[in-house]
Amino acid sequence: MFTSIEHFKKAWKYESEGTSKILGSLTDASLKQSVAQDHRTLGRMAWHITQTIPEMAGHTGLKVDGPGEKEQVPSSAKTIKEAYDRAAASLLEQVTGSWKDDTLMIEDDMYGETWKRGSTLRILLDHQIHHRAQMTVLMRQAGLKVPGIYGPSRDEWAQYNAPPPEI
Repeated sequence: MFTSIEHFKKAWKYESEGTSKILGSLTDASLKQSVAQDHRTLGRMAWHITQTIPEMAGHTGLKVDGPGEKEQVPSSAKTIKEAYDRAAASLLEQVTGSWKDDTLMIEDDMYGETWKRGSTLRILLDHQIHHRAQMTVLMRQAGLKVPGIYGPSRDEWAQYNAPPPEI
């Protein structure tokens, strides 16, 4: 749970930049990739992350600029990334401009439960990290290079004149 706006701001900036980096590596063709026929596609997962920002923030009273829950998955990877970047920036602007540290202790009805706003922000952050990790598997299946987020990915070791980690 976040207990300070500044802590959320730093975490959100870092993680949203990582998510944007992943989304920027997608291609239009890769959006159809799924692990199995009855699972989410890479495009659906990217769009789900994007749609969840304004949806979840809306339960706290914030008005975040982003796609609605019912909007269909775009066929353009660029469109998804642009919508994500807009929603991520809007959330940060809304939280830093409208809330104070004590606002993070206010409780809201979230999906039939009561969550403190600091918890909502943490869950929203963890939600995108969770799905971003799933996306990297689908990216590899689609033949895409995966960018590093917390250090170099296997695809990036050569840039450091180092061999990739042992398998």
